[in-house]
Amino acid sequence: MKDLFGKAILDYQQGNYTEDITTATSISEEDSLPLPYLFRSYKEMPALEQTALQLAKGKVLDVGCGAGSHSLYLQNDRKLNVTAIDISEAAIQACKLRGIQHAKTADIMEFSGHFDTILLLMNGAGMCGKLKNIAAFFNHLKTLLNDGGQILVDSSDIIYMFDEDEDGGKWIPSDTDYYGEVLYHVSYKGEHEAPFNWLYIDYNTLQNAAHACGLQCELILEGEHYDYLAKLTK
Repeated sequence: MKDLFGKAILDYQQGNYTEDITTATSISEEDSLPLPYLFRSYKEMPALEQTALQLAKGKVLDVGCGAGSHSLYLQNDRKLNVTAIDISEAAIQACKLRGIQHAKTADIMEFSGHFDTILLLMNGAGMCGKLKNIAAFFNHLKTLLNDGGQILVDSSDIIYMFDEDEDGGKWIPSDTDYYGEVLYHVSYKGEHEAPFNWLYIDYNTLQNAAHACGLQCELILEGEHYDYLAKLTK
């Protein structure tokens, strides 16, 4: 992994911002991801994220923290004990430069500890890659939750991106197990990351997967564009 996301985040933090990240998926064309968006303040965040940050309680684990904007708010404004983790060493370096006290380079599936809130924001469940991986993912997260703890996750139902037939049905490619599974492409400053699997999961599928792992699932808020925030509890 070239860690282009992390390099871009660290560039911005160190004042070397000259261009944005370019992303694309197997079902969408190239788009620009402005780096300042990753460093947004609480007031600049969408309602789903603001709601999740207000629901956060106790000892918090921010998974896939990126530039650390959620952790920074919880640490500085809500005065919570927050641990921010990401597989990107460069992103974690940027988090530390921003003043996040507990920031660690780590893979969630190899991480241990006990927390009252686990954050999976900015489509955090996507790191599963494939729907078949979500059971192992949720079962591991359960081991990290204190009694009465919660997992706050947002995602999107991307069914709207597929064409309709004359009967109102959707044309779903036959070479995928679930329509929310995509290949994700990232490029930055002339470099290209190897494509990786990413998962967008609709709420009903998330709820079914959670229940299969012994987790309760509650729909907290629906966004303006097929996105939603959910809370999972033991």
